[in-house]
Amino acid sequence: MNQAHADKPRAEGFSLIEVLVSVALLSVVSLGVAQLFAVATKANATSKGQTSTALLAVQKMEQLKALTWGFDQSAAALGLPVSDTSTDLSTAVPTGGGSGLNPSPADSLVVDRTGYVDYLDEHGAWVGNTPSAAAGARYVRRWSITPLPTNPNNTLVFQVRVMTAEHAQRIAAAGVNAPTGRFGAETWLVSVKTRKSQ
Repeated sequence: MNQAHADKPRAEGFSLIEVLVSVALLSVVSLGVAQLFAVATKANATSKGQTSTALLAVQKMEQLKALTWGFDQSAAALGLPVSDTSTDLSTAVPTGGGSGLNPSPADSLVVDRTGYVDYLDEHGAWVGNTPSAAAGARYVRRWSITPLPTNPNNTLVFQVRVMTAEHAQRIAAAGVNAPTGRFGAETWLVSVKTRKSQ
């Protein structure tokens, strides 16, 4: 081996092409990861909205179920039906002066009907029950009370629908007269209550 050739330092490192290929690969991988973060963020927001609407729907369903609907077993009443027909559940704290368990209008789940709607902020706190309250609301909660057709005197069907205010506005703008698009933006619960002895 030639001594002059052996003493020459070797140039080590990356060529320009190798650097460009590495940068291109890193860019592609980074874009993929960024897209995953975007998808995860959207999924988290949808999940949070669904959890909030579900909790608010359960809360109203429990209020409806707590109203009196049974038979009075006292000697003086002789087992007559007893029904709450005066509680207003559309206020922050249930009060008198409402319709209680009287049947709701047929469209109370698709439009805001007085006594069967309330508006809530982003934390689920009550902000009102009039259309003017809807401006600052994050959620719209509607409910219906319907006698079961096969046993109307003793069984009621409760339905509670909670949706984001934006979703309610989209439905109203589209002129939709039936419930649609319930995924992610709203929760719908249905339950039945039958008269029991008091």
